[in-house]
Amino acid sequence: MAYLSMGESHRRITDYLNRFADAINYQDGDSLARLFSVSSDSPSLLSLADALNVFQDANRLIKQSEKFSQFGEVVAPFFRSLQCYRLGNLVDAYGAFEKASNAFIQEFRNWESGWALEALYVIAYEIRVLAERADRELASNGKSPEKLKGAGSFLMKVFGVLAGSCDLQGKGPKRVGALYVTCQLFKIYFKLGTVNLCRSVIRSIETARIFDFEEFPIRDKVTYMYYTGRLEVLNENFPAADQKLSYALTHCCLSKEANIRMILKYLIPVKLSIGILPKKQLLENYDLVEYNNIVEALKRGDLRLLRSALQENEDQFLRSGVYLVLEKLELQVYQRLLKKIYIIQKQKDPSKAHQVKLEVIVKALKWLEIEMDLDEVECIVAILIYKNLMKGYFAHKSKVVVLSKQDPFPKLNGKPVAS
Repeated sequence: MAYLSMGESHRRITDYLNRFADAINYQDGDSLARLFSVSSDSPSLLSLADALNVFQDANRLIKQSEKFSQFGEVVAPFFRSLQCYRLGNLVDAYGAFEKASNAFIQEFRNWESGWALEALYVIAYEIRVLAERADRELASNGKSPEKLKGAGSFLMKVFGVLAGSCDLQGKGPKRVGALYVTCQLFKIYFKLGTVNLCRSVIRSIETARIFDFEEFPIRDKVTYMYYTGRLEVLNENFPAADQKLSYALTHCCLSKEANIRMILKYLIPVKLSIGILPKKQLLENYDLVEYNNIVEALKRGDLRLLRSALQENEDQFLRSGVYLVLEKLELQVYQRLLKKIYIIQKQKDPSKAHQVKLEVIVKALKWLEIEMDLDEVECIVAILIYKNLMKGYFAHKSKVVVLSKQDPFPKLNGKPVAS
């Protein structure tokens, strides 16, 4: 840091205070939002932090001016947070920022219009980001990370303020901010592994009469559908997951390639589970090549290739939470393998195509280097019939599967495998 005089430090602090007061007086939400963006590392805020660390009496400046003192409970702890952040003390930076945020929320309650929503969004974002960084600092020092949980409690309070701002008719300009705060809460709950806490917020958004989903900004609706879609994946509710994630993909800005990739990471396993295969070009365009061999295994009925692909990308799929979804694709691969056997037999002897000997299936699996005996194969076939992936019955004495002459291998047609 270059040398900074007391006079220059005083000027920078006064300039910030003037901009803060003007933003509130003129109800300039965008300008106010920029003044809270600690983690953005903006040059103006970093230079302010340097000034605060030189001029140690900023609180006196706030208290001595009637123009500034009315916002002192917000600005004073914010200055402290900015100082700590600049010095790399993230735990104290978070604590001071939370104090400033609580004071801001008290002011926000008193403003009738929603002009300050952009500033509220920045505060909601910053408190989550600072909490994550503070927890990493605590963990590195051998202490229990607890700040992100605290940030979740704070954001629930903010959600309550936004929900409570509606009038008796369920109208109010601030309520549209509720979905952004909800999405920040989702990010916290997924990070902490407490996704069960999402349910109460979802109920409030989807069932409360005070909220009209279509009124929310499209940006927030896309994020909301992405996270609720992931929840449906965890619950193995694939039709709902398909609907929500497809909504997120359709409405996501095309220039946000990273976001599209995040959506596809979950939508592709969902689509595979309901029998819809993505094109190779899509996987290559969004660097999702880990799915290439899984798609190829489904096309070829190659169980060995599927298991190899799952093993090769196991850590990645486990982290994403889609491993179990992909593992259950084995039944579709078995279906495809039996269908290939059926097609080959039909070409050789059409009159006996619908009769498949179990030992033929055993030989096909052995060719794929998968050892199974007749009883194991019979069990697999029974499951395929039970789950309507195959139509037919067993002739136990002759160890033959007798397939239906009409549509022996039903397509899923966008529906999940029967449970």
